[in-house]
Amino acid sequence: MRQRNETPEAVYIHIPFCTNKCHYCDFNSYVLKGQPVHEYLDALEREMEATAKATPPGRIRTIFVGGGTPTVLTPDQMERFLRSVKAYFPGVAPDYEFTMEANPGTTDLEKLQAMKEGGVNRLSFGVQSFDAGLLHAIGRIHSVDDVYRSVDNARAAGFDNVSIDLIFGLPNQTIAQMRETLDRALELRLPHHSIYSLKVEENTLFHTLYERGELPLPKEEDEVEMFRLIMDRLREAGYEQYEISNFAKPGFESKHNTVYWRNESYYGLGAGAHGYVRGARHVNVKGIQPYIDATKEGLPTLERYEVGEAEAMEDFMMVGLRLLRGVDRDDFLAQFGRELEAVFGPTLERLQRQGLLEPTPIGWRLTRDGILLGNEAFGAFLGAGMSA
Repeated sequence: MRQRNETPEAVYIHIPFCTNKCHYCDFNSYVLKGQPVHEYLDALEREMEATAKATPPGRIRTIFVGGGTPTVLTPDQMERFLRSVKAYFPGVAPDYEFTMEANPGTTDLEKLQAMKEGGVNRLSFGVQSFDAGLLHAIGRIHSVDDVYRSVDNARAAGFDNVSIDLIFGLPNQTIAQMRETLDRALELRLPHHSIYSLKVEENTLFHTLYERGELPLPKEEDEVEMFRLIMDRLREAGYEQYEISNFAKPGFESKHNTVYWRNESYYGLGAGAHGYVRGARHVNVKGIQPYIDATKEGLPTLERYEVGEAEAMEDFMMVGLRLLRGVDRDDFLAQFGRELEAVFGPTLERLQRQGLLEPTPIGWRLTRDGILLGNEAFGAFLGAGMSA
């Protein structure tokens, strides 16, 4: 486990442009038409240069490009962007992972080849559902055929590490529809699936409809049944559920997301991006033009604060327990110089009595019931580090 004050070995880069805004999305994203894309790429390069100067990178293990939809960039824009990444974060580990998010329908073969040549070696497609009606209802503009075509193109371009995102608990979604989506997803024989429950976030169309009582969400027991179906179906198909929402074939777990779940440091670049560098968290200026302007004056930081030891220990537990292996007491000791049970013993014991946590030979993990009630378990650690 790395110490909090060490140089990050992971990079997150935000491309905030999308073809359209989905009804559930609260990410920092903007419809592409009319946006100053070239100026944004100029600004990203300035931030990369300033970041590398302020905190020189060491051996980079993971890079993750998210959005938005990074694959709305043209092949030329993509090549230029990837050259910048390579220029400022050149030192990579032998088994490094370079992931780019993609939307089906925005990945023709030429663009995928440019990505592969530029160093990308993992793709994450935002599929969300294999039901055409549900895709339309949530504001997605790709078709089911686009999914198959995009996966075929990815394989033709040489990508073998491909993941897809799915969502359950969508408005009017049935258990039968979820089962059909899982069947069609598994037919693709991909090495990784991320499957999330719908969260109705503020500043989204879905939140507006929810406030009006016009969002027909599934009953809670049906949503729980969908999650049980997902866990059982993926396990039967040979996938390990290594994190609450993530399932992988052996060796294909997301290295970058594991950085977050182990509460390790990472650079955060781009409009609205978050980073965690040497014990301090920061968030960048959010709007496109304000971000571009800010990079002309230096680092485009909107907020920055030092993470105290108590908060860092709580973060360690809340994100680490998302992993099905749980938290490791040796990792905790290495990062904080304190024994895990000495800090959180009463909280751990209470959650064990409630049936949400169980001890392991190396630490603690969620029980099967705890997986279904993860937020209740995580919330128990808020403020618990302050009294240690």
